[in-house]
Amino acid sequence: MRELKIWMNGRLVPQAEAVLPVNSAAVFYATNVFEGIRAYWNPADEEVYGFRLKEHVTRLRESMKMMRFTVPYSDEDLYDALREVLRGNELREDIHMHLVAYVVGTGLDATTPTGLYINPRRRARVAPDRGLHCCVSSWLRTADNAIPIRLKCGANYQNGRLATLQAKADGYDGPILVNQRGTVAEGTGATFFMVRKGRLVTPPVTSDILESITRATLIEDLCPRVLGMDVIEREIARTELYVAEEAFFCGSGYEITPIVSIDRFPVGDGGVGPMTRRLLSAYMDLVRGVDKLHPEWRMPVYSAVAV
Repeated sequence: MRELKIWMNGRLVPQAEAVLPVNSAAVFYATNVFEGIRAYWNPADEEVYGFRLKEHVTRLRESMKMMRFTVPYSDEDLYDALREVLRGNELREDIHMHLVAYVVGTGLDATTPTGLYINPRRRARVAPDRGLHCCVSSWLRTADNAIPIRLKCGANYQNGRLATLQAKADGYDGPILVNQRGTVAEGTGATFFMVRKGRLVTPPVTSDILESITRATLIEDLCPRVLGMDVIEREIARTELYVAEEAFFCGSGYEITPIVSIDRFPVGDGGVGPMTRRLLSAYMDLVRGVDKLHPEWRMPVYSAVAV
């Protein structure tokens, strides 16, 4: 399988040439912010669609604002760069991209100069009939007044990495983190949903979670349209997880990934639940453009389009 080229500061380069100075704040202090973005191949349309690029770029700007640095590219420049990555690599497959803004300067207080790269990656999926066996981590989610999870930066993922290493060592697929109040926050790189007493429930954005674009897609469109119900946003107690009928993670990388057990308690009957299956199928149709609703959420790569 051929190596994919990386877009770095205005040009596509081989991976070996996409390098950063070892003394830069980006390397030494993880001074970066990023977005994980999916693009999907639709063979019937012979087109690759980038999903909700506008929302991803908006969230990147918010993260950069909180980190007090800027990147010398307009939103339109970033849309063009993302399309250039896909066209330049001649991709006709599903792909996951990291759009990363970073600081080249040195020192803990460095905010300039800044750069940007886009790294396309082939990312494996969890088999939809398998699901994940998860645990509630003993590591707490970092708080909004410490290292806010709303800020999508590389340094934040050390919290999730510690939880993931513990979960793997204990024989689980991944962790669910609770916040400083002891209520459910999210997974390491995905937000959490459950079905409780027939209703879909997810933690609110004030529960130390990322303001997920996939989460918003479910709340704004798919759950009301496909399931005929609104999502309840409220605090979730740990023990509710053990009596949930269904559960899943969602995110650009995770898409919709079922959870079939938590702390060795089976979720529902221990299989993938019917609501999760319906949402997963509907989500994949939407992002791939089989479902033609919300064309504004899908940016074509090969067709001529004003971005």
